[in-house]
Amino acid sequence: MLTLNHLDYYRLPWNLTDNSISWLEPTSKCNLYCEGCYRKNEKDGHKSFDEIKKDLDVFTSLRKSDGISIAGGDPLTHPDILDIVAEVKRRNLKPIINTNGLALTKDLLKKLKKAGLFGFTFHIDSKQNRPGWKGKNEIELNELRYQYAKMLADEGDISCAFNSTVYDDTKHFIPGMLEWAHKNIDIVQVMVFILYRAVNNKDFDYYIGPKKIDMNQLVYNEDSDSRADLKAPEIIEIIRNIYPDFDPCAYLNGSEKPDSFKWLLTGRLGTKEKIYGYLGAKSIEAIQMFNHLLHDRYLAYASPKDTRKGKSILLLSVFDKKLRKAFKNFYKNPFNVFRKLYYQSVMIIQPVDFLQDGRQNMCDGCPDITVWNGQLVWSCRMEEQLNFGMNVKAYPKGFMKN
Repeated sequence: MLTLNHLDYYRLPWNLTDNSISWLEPTSKCNLYCEGCYRKNEKDGHKSFDEIKKDLDVFTSLRKSDGISIAGGDPLTHPDILDIVAEVKRRNLKPIINTNGLALTKDLLKKLKKAGLFGFTFHIDSKQNRPGWKGKNEIELNELRYQYAKMLADEGDISCAFNSTVYDDTKHFIPGMLEWAHKNIDIVQVMVFILYRAVNNKDFDYYIGPKKIDMNQLVYNEDSDSRADLKAPEIIEIIRNIYPDFDPCAYLNGSEKPDSFKWLLTGRLGTKEKIYGYLGAKSIEAIQMFNHLLHDRYLAYASPKDTRKGKSILLLSVFDKKLRKAFKNFYKNPFNVFRKLYYQSVMIIQPVDFLQDGRQNMCDGCPDITVWNGQLVWSCRMEEQLNFGMNVKAYPKGFMKN
């Protein structure tokens, strides 16, 4: 596997109380089944609007954020979704809806924009049993991705992001998905790849204090032969088959393993025809630090208006050797001075890893922190809170008998 040195990249400054995003769950109800989902689908899973406002109160009292990921479940199934978006906007936060898109219509999109919506992150992958798209692979699903991207572009000034869960048998599609995103760099701002994870019952036992816990009741219990140990560098190596210069600029490390890449960010600059280069550690550091200096928060999603200003980002090449290469590549053609240069983010997320001694290597400074019982907890392990009241601890098989 490819080896990446974390010290070559900017460690994103996000932490528990000062972050770019927070994760609001107004509902656990969903209108689609996705393999690998970390949340149980509950038909009566809607929170009341008052409960949602209390969750937002917890965020604003304990944590700085730039954006709020409105997730679930699927938040578009919530009857108060317009009020939820408006409430997030009222608190001077960016409302970002995380959805499978099934319930989105042009009329609802107009209303959401009027309520203050900043952007969408659409979850689309081949293991969703999506009506009308069953049996389609990730490349064939690019047609559906384009439909949503075009819908947002036609409405105007709404950030467009896509995420998909990556499995061992789908990872080879990633270069083709990124090639599609490149060709649509003018209307797609972010691509996110989330590496499949599940509870490992083969090597570990799970406990709360002295009590052994049966993890089979959790939806993210390992029940397939799919690998649950994919790593971010492995994905970078695959991507370089089509983009040899593809290189990250920033990362979040693990809570137990400092050189692990839990969130690995790449920023690329290009037109629909060509990628001219990538941001380096210094340029992404400047962007995060200037945003915090000016707005007292770290930057989450950028607006389509800002991602069209790639030539402005090139000015940071004064500090950034990697960006200077992009500058030279772009202005090698003097006519490019009249062309738009677009910025696009690519994020690879490597959720919880189990170390040999049972420690669970979480995302250190994870943006996807949510609220449970008035406390901040990891959203990807919410089912443990709901079933057991706390996160469980893992130990190697037989360890607790010794």
